[in-house]
Amino acid sequence: MEQKLSKRKKELLQKQARRVSERLIAEYTTEYRCYLNHENAWQLLFATILSAQCTDARVNIVTADLFVKYRSVEAFAKADLKELEEDIRPTGFYHNKAKNIIECAKMLLEKHGGEVPQTIEELVELPGVGRKTANVIRGNIYHRPSIVVDTHVKRISKKLGLTAQDDPEKIEFELMEVLPEEYWILYNIHIIQLGRTICTARSPKCEECFLKEICPSACPK
Repeated sequence: MEQKLSKRKKELLQKQARRVSERLIAEYTTEYRCYLNHENAWQLLFATILSAQCTDARVNIVTADLFVKYRSVEAFAKADLKELEEDIRPTGFYHNKAKNIIECAKMLLEKHGGEVPQTIEELVELPGVGRKTANVIRGNIYHRPSIVVDTHVKRISKKLGLTAQDDPEKIEFELMEVLPEEYWILYNIHIIQLGRTICTARSPKCEECFLKEICPSACPK
């Protein structure tokens, strides 16, 4: 899946990535923030599974009651499928999500002693967990340098000229080549903030954007 950039292309993208990251840090600081409410690793894992094709705000509304009703990995493993489907219905795709969460909880108990594993290889083996979810856990729980490619990161990274790829995994590997490793976790946090407030999908406010001078996709004046 990984496709190496040419030396010249990599140097140019690294220069652009440094400029972008410096401006994002200046605007948003280096404070870490997870937009999904959670108190521990398994709660974040299940919340991230629920966040597929759903807003973080809606997931947080659902999990406020969900994590009171199901207080442990064991409780999710024993959950009735139909009942859990109704509990998470507002997040969409609730049939698959409920099935994956129950199976994921069972695997956590059977294979990992109820603990959420730390390696990307072990995480993506869990039902309903892809690289995006795995990197959310690695970055926010275990503080391992990780790049999370969600819809905001995919769209805005392309606008900023940091990648031309469409496949999330290819985008992840390209960003790993050009972004400073110490900034990998913050990049997702900052791009989400930018994508929700300024560089929105439907009507980007280029004239207000602090990146407009270095963004190749900035709207013309």
